[in-house]
Amino acid sequence: MFTGLVHEMGEITAVKKRTGGAFLSLRSNETAVTAEIGDSIAVNGVCLTVVSKKERELSFDLSDETLRSTNLGALKTGGRVNLEQSLRPDSKIGGHFVTGHVDAVGKIRSKVNIGDMWKFEIEAPPQVMQFVVEKGSIAVDGISLTIVDILKNSFTLVIIPHTAKLTTLGLKDSGDTVNIEVDILGKYVAKFLHKEADKDSRFMQTLTEGGFTNR
Repeated sequence: MFTGLVHEMGEITAVKKRTGGAFLSLRSNETAVTAEIGDSIAVNGVCLTVVSKKERELSFDLSDETLRSTNLGALKTGGRVNLEQSLRPDSKIGGHFVTGHVDAVGKIRSKVNIGDMWKFEIEAPPQVMQFVVEKGSIAVDGISLTIVDILKNSFTLVIIPHTAKLTTLGLKDSGDTVNIEVDILGKYVAKFLHKEADKDSRFMQTLTEGGFTNR
């Protein structure tokens, strides 16, 4: 579990494709110091397990499914990624609960400078947009952000200078992809309401079949 508060950016040192996936290595100044083999690290919002560690370099195994369903498959040597270590019992929760399980890959439609801030419009598929709530939380490349506007098949975000400086969003532009994870609380609420609606529907059907009518 994570909170969407990026600790630092890491630099990709190697992406080695192999049967069934890939082997990813990255260099970091802080995360690699305290991380241990077996730890979970969010890399651009994707929960990965540290499989090897050497000085300030961490390595991870990536499955084909991870490469297909996230933007990690497009990473190249020298690229930057957002890093966050998993929550510990004494961790502060400053963002929102993020699982590291990406729902979809979105695309940046526009990046507009507004004073010293940036306004992003992110295109997203229907399975994401159904959970997008105005002023709600969403994780974009692992960053906990607040939704500003909801459009037909996209949403907007405003990025403050601090976030632009310390995360990959400051380096990205129109056409670039981002990993999106919707608020898990919204998923649970939607599932509960759907189940309740199904129960009501079945109940009414049973009454109708029993000869009761709604007059």
